[in-house]
Amino acid sequence: MAETAQLRIGDKTFELPIIEGTEGERAIDITNLRRDAGVITLDPGYANTGSCQSAITFIDGDRGILRYRGIEIEDLAANSTFLEVAYLLVYGHLPTTAEFDAFTDSITFHTMIHEDFKRFFGAMPKDAHPMAACSAAIGALATFYPDSLDPRDPRQVEISVHRLIAKFPTMAAYSYKHSIGQPFMYPRNDLGYVANFLYMLFGTPCEEYEVDPVIKKAIHLLLILHADHEQNCSTSTVRIVGSSMVNLFSAISAGIQALWGPSHGGANQAVIEMLAAIRDQGLTAKEFVEKAKRGDESVRLMGFGHRVYKNFDPRMKIIKKACSDVLDKLGTRTKLLEIAMELEEIALKDDYFVSRKLYPNVDFYSGVIYNAIGTPSNLFTALFALGRLPGWIAQWMELHADPQFKIGRPRQIYTGPTLTAYTPIENR
Repeated sequence: MAETAQLRIGDKTFELPIIEGTEGERAIDITNLRRDAGVITLDPGYANTGSCQSAITFIDGDRGILRYRGIEIEDLAANSTFLEVAYLLVYGHLPTTAEFDAFTDSITFHTMIHEDFKRFFGAMPKDAHPMAACSAAIGALATFYPDSLDPRDPRQVEISVHRLIAKFPTMAAYSYKHSIGQPFMYPRNDLGYVANFLYMLFGTPCEEYEVDPVIKKAIHLLLILHADHEQNCSTSTVRIVGSSMVNLFSAISAGIQALWGPSHGGANQAVIEMLAAIRDQGLTAKEFVEKAKRGDESVRLMGFGHRVYKNFDPRMKIIKKACSDVLDKLGTRTKLLEIAMELEEIALKDDYFVSRKLYPNVDFYSGVIYNAIGTPSNLFTALFALGRLPGWIAQWMELHADPQFKIGRPRQIYTGPTLTAYTPIENR
């Protein structure tokens, strides 16, 4: 007999099924609670609420585990490429050579965007944030490609998936080029996915641009590490927007907006802004930390600790090595990087950080890497979005394949005034 939980309300007892996942996670199924008992559950921030059953990503925050489709993130980071990880997330398994070649060829074929997008980006202010520009551009794809908008047509979905993965780097690069007044660089089909993106981002028509293999490897790692992360804010946004049966482009556009926030994907930009504030105030990293310890409200510590990982972030160990490799290869030491390295050293030894498990996280190291290679801070989150794109797509596809599919519609507990009579304006 299946195990159940009992909920007692007054003199009535209700049996609630218990569901167990493949990794031993357990959940009380309250699908019929309101119908049977006339009550709902209240869980601000959904910290204890499962919104779906998913086979994509597994996280154990206490043990520092992250797996995509059952494969350890450490194995993928050491042996895979971003496009292979994208295939794994979207299709549910690692590709054969033939499958991967076909997938790569399709992505390469779709990298160019419509020429009218030049005018699209050109109409935006020079200081437009790349996340706003990318969200608008992704949403606009629905107007350029009305042939692939049906979320329940497998062929149309696949075409949209390939277009998104292929065109996002071009759009992100265009948003940056527009902001600095440089000409847009057309994608090059002879370059790989990451190399092509770096070329479009930093290349100019005036001279040849050579992609540094150390930088390319670091960006590959960052994209892999960011590719999915379970039911976070932006992923949940993609799912709930997608549940309205809207096209994939629109759901991803909404996810980009959710990722933009400084409490989510914008954290790596916030790290650099924190470092810049320390520099501009003439503080040392140690002085900044002491202010944080005293609870100084003017100090906000960014890039340390994680809501899910309670002991360590498995992505942090991987990207820390890549960060060191990039800094060693470039041989650059700006004031921001000096402060960052000093902060890292303090955080790994100081009991204030150690006892609170405030270790440097993936946002800290990704921000340092992006800054070191010359990426402007307002583009950091767009690079995060580029990495997260396959995960969003996989989650959207899984949503539509779910036999329990329904439009997302959370409940609430109303706390406003009771029935109130309308007062005419002359009597107010």
